[in-house]
Amino acid sequence: MKIDLNSDMAEGFGAYRMAEDETLLDIVSSANLACGFHAGDAVIMDRTVRMAKERGVAVGAHIGFPDIMGFGRRLMQVDPKEMEKYAIYQLGALDGICRAAGAKMAHASFHGALGNLIAVDQPMADAMARAVRAFDKTLFVSSAPGTAIARAAEAEGLRVFTKFLADRAYDAKGLLVSRKLPGSMVKDADAVRERVARLLTDGTVVAITGEVLRMKVDSILIHSDTAGAVELARTIRAAIEAAGGTIAPFPQTLG
Repeated sequence: MKIDLNSDMAEGFGAYRMAEDETLLDIVSSANLACGFHAGDAVIMDRTVRMAKERGVAVGAHIGFPDIMGFGRRLMQVDPKEMEKYAIYQLGALDGICRAAGAKMAHASFHGALGNLIAVDQPMADAMARAVRAFDKTLFVSSAPGTAIARAAEAEGLRVFTKFLADRAYDAKGLLVSRKLPGSMVKDADAVRERVARLLTDGTVVAITGEVLRMKVDSILIHSDTAGAVELARTIRAAIEAAGGTIAPFPQTLG
């Protein structure tokens, strides 16, 4: 069994850094890079791309709302057609950095409030899928299983790789629990290890309300800004290897 281990990165500005990206890049096999709208700048993107390339880590754009002050975690009333252009802008920014570094952008992922929105809002999901296809139809789209963006990407002929967020709670519908609610973040290493082991052995996840959800995924994600993210990432990697799995960038996990 091969599975991708993924994390969000490049989430800083100038001298300000959010996470231990360099250390995490030695643990994960793919990374979603902030492209300037919720975090990130050209220098941080370039540094992260080059570090990822050295380690054979797949790189993708982490597209978000234009919300620097709120770190992209606030829902914004943006017309889907307008957001489609914002998405293309972010894809272009990271692609330019990748080309200059001799690297190739592999996928698109969606951050924070935008990611939560396109899990359920079909018009916005359709706009994001159109943006990716218009920019580069060979890009993969990262998505939770059974979401509006997964349907939109498939309808546009894009390849989808599905992900499980190891440090976030799910509701009974398989959607992420709002960060505003207690228990939305799973910070305990033992709890994370148990969730990953269960997913790998029988393909299920327990919702915050107790329901058992079946979930087939290609990638497991750990947020780089979660407290103790590096140790949690090592915990997840160990759990995967203990279950007989191999960490590999998602293109390899899809055969």
